[in-house]
Amino acid sequence: MPANRFNSFTEYGVGIGLRIPHYHHILSEKPVVDWFEIISENYMVDGGRPLQVLDQILEQYNVVQHGVSMYFGSASNPDPEHLKKLKRLVKRTKTPWLSDHLCWGSVDGRYTHDLLPMPYTWEAVKITADRIRNVQDFLEIPVVVENVSSYAEYHASEMTEWEFINEVVEKADCGILLDVNNIYVSSQNHNFDPFTYVNAVPADRIAQIHIAGHSKFEKYILDTHDHPVLEPVWQLYARTIERAGPTATLLEWDDNIPSFEEVHAEALKANQFLQAAAKPAVPQLTEVAR
Repeated sequence: MPANRFNSFTEYGVGIGLRIPHYHHILSEKPVVDWFEIISENYMVDGGRPLQVLDQILEQYNVVQHGVSMYFGSASNPDPEHLKKLKRLVKRTKTPWLSDHLCWGSVDGRYTHDLLPMPYTWEAVKITADRIRNVQDFLEIPVVVENVSSYAEYHASEMTEWEFINEVVEKADCGILLDVNNIYVSSQNHNFDPFTYVNAVPADRIAQIHIAGHSKFEKYILDTHDHPVLEPVWQLYARTIERAGPTATLLEWDDNIPSFEEVHAEALKANQFLQAAAKPAVPQLTEVAR
């Protein structure tokens, strides 16, 4: 299942997010990295240093695009100019798939620049799935949607979050970027079993996985991405890999960013789970009665 049509039948290993503090180290030292994830919006420009750096990265590394402003769940359709710029970048990077969030964040052309959770209703399922299909058709590559961390719930919801994402991806015929840290954060904020979520999503649609660190406060947990992955998230990751197989995995570290070596070492901890999942099962011998 790691190579499927939702990630263009690639078998990527462990990647890290391409961040400005690491540009110099990567370009000068050329570390061994399976792939880098870029935030699409940072490179949807006509020129300048971002594209210069990106082109140098593309000369020696695989790159996957990750978006933060598609807002599939918003009331209005994505901006056509945004999609045109995004498609130009897709052709430049040759990203095998593209991800963005299952959320909303804009109203009447005004953008919150935040990933807001959606009401889990049948109407939202239809609108969101139609929008994902249209974007996927326009970009001509697989689009996968990521579950967000949430801090509020809607009285209007008609199903659980995992039921909602399952309905959306089925109707949109798209893949899932399963963020296990977001699942854990939301489970603690809303009092549900995170393993119920992981066990419920269709394993054959998981194209990519995110892992990250979070921060615990007195009354809630915040998705901060500012320190190493915590043990409960590793446990969810292990279960996800057990179900989905060795799937492309990305470590997010977006604040208080340490050295490249530290971020890379944290990401590579995922390899033990990927390697274990890749090993063929050893048949158990039973003694035959004589």
